[in-house]
Amino acid sequence: MAVAELSTSFTETATCFRSSQLSISSSSYSSRFSHHLRPSFRPLPRTRIPTISCSLTSDQVQIQAESPKGKKECYGVFCLTYDLKAEEETKSWKKLINIAVSGAAGMISNHLLFKIASGEVFGPDQPVALKLLGSERSVQALEGVAMELEDSLFPLLREVSIGTDPYEVFQDAEWALLIGAKPRGPGMERADLLDINGQIFAEQGKALNASASPNVKVIVVGNPCNTNALICMKNAPNIPAKNFHALTRLDENRAKCQLALKAGVFYDQVSNMTIWGNHSTTQVPDFLNARIRGLPVKEVIKDHKWLEEEFTEKVQKRGGVLIQKWGRSSAASTAVSIVDAIKSLIIPTAEGDWFSSGVYTNGNPYGIAEDIVFSMPCRSKGDGDYELVKDVIFDDYLLKRIKKSEAELLAEKRCVAHLTGEGIGFCDLPEDTMLPGEMSSRKDIFATSRSLLRQSREPQPLPVTLVHHHPVILLRLVPSEHLGLPPGMINLGR
Repeated sequence: MAVAELSTSFTETATCFRSSQLSISSSSYSSRFSHHLRPSFRPLPRTRIPTISCSLTSDQVQIQAESPKGKKECYGVFCLTYDLKAEEETKSWKKLINIAVSGAAGMISNHLLFKIASGEVFGPDQPVALKLLGSERSVQALEGVAMELEDSLFPLLREVSIGTDPYEVFQDAEWALLIGAKPRGPGMERADLLDINGQIFAEQGKALNASASPNVKVIVVGNPCNTNALICMKNAPNIPAKNFHALTRLDENRAKCQLALKAGVFYDQVSNMTIWGNHSTTQVPDFLNARIRGLPVKEVIKDHKWLEEEFTEKVQKRGGVLIQKWGRSSAASTAVSIVDAIKSLIIPTAEGDWFSSGVYTNGNPYGIAEDIVFSMPCRSKGDGDYELVKDVIFDDYLLKRIKKSEAELLAEKRCVAHLTGEGIGFCDLPEDTMLPGEMSSRKDIFATSRSLLRQSREPQPLPVTLVHHHPVILLRLVPSEHLGLPPGMINLGR
């Protein structure tokens, strides 16, 4: 079964945040914010502060600053033209990089964006421009995100732009972090989610192909992330297939944590951890090749029954347990894992170690079926690229589980054939393998619903879902509470 959602199309113009003029109106967000930086980037002079006058009304805030000729309307300090004198302080700064983030008003992004802006991700000498993509319903929330970034006074954050049109937001993006997706609601099958989110990622793939840097690095977080990454890649033929990643780093981090707990060591003593396959309950945390203090895991943890039975289940169900404990999903640790995934590509991998990422299987040395996105062990020289690790071993236990995850991803690929240009989609998924943490928690649902309702004065329509059950096409109206959320692109965590 495949499901398509009739959602509001991407038509708004991208909005750019920076400061010579600020105008926010509670009744309109049609103003276009933009900014043009000078070739060099320098911090605000310590001896001189631009004159800014403010006037406040009940529904509008305006900041007026001297505007250079030809400068467009913009938002906050991100469009302020600095008096750049302290060259010695910025001469070592690197060239500005453009980072696009979808689902930018969501919980994961709320943690991630500030890590990027602070320099934690790309380094203390790397100025960044954030391009934030949301839905039409989330524009006011995006403005709020930009205001918080503004108030945080990050010297490396030189631009912030917001918008709902991926073709504009992704313009010249060198990194695309695709977080925004519809979470799985109560009663929703994995096939339903594949089709609903697949349409989002097909459109974003086309937008990246048309607008982004030709060598843009893409990390897909929205679930089901492996097949979403495949869909995105297939719709972006001008971008190297090797540049697309599905996030399995949180699974790797969870696996390292469980091994460390069992062995009684700190988790920095665990290395060579691989997550094989799909981000689902068929994922394979590999204890055969992993090491603790440089020794094979099986030599340190003698309880092999625990490794084969409890270990994998603990990794798979960690997100669900977290939701049970405090009623919301793992947005913060997901954001951390995105940071880890990026840093694994821009910092050389430690000698003898590797990391996990869902990548394209063509040419892989393991005999895994080609033309899917499959999590495998990778190494990087720190140039944004990677190579697959060849010095791994397999046993029957590991191979059997890898084959199961492979079969699932091949079935998912058939399910979305209509989104990858490979014919008519046909879903024959053998079982429901959605990870527990991918279900929307009740607290997440209510909090997000209230937020979205506050953003619109219009009555909220029922979401309309097209259900394609081959060969019959049905149309049904599903109340919001049955899908778990009002229509829109939101990601609540893993």
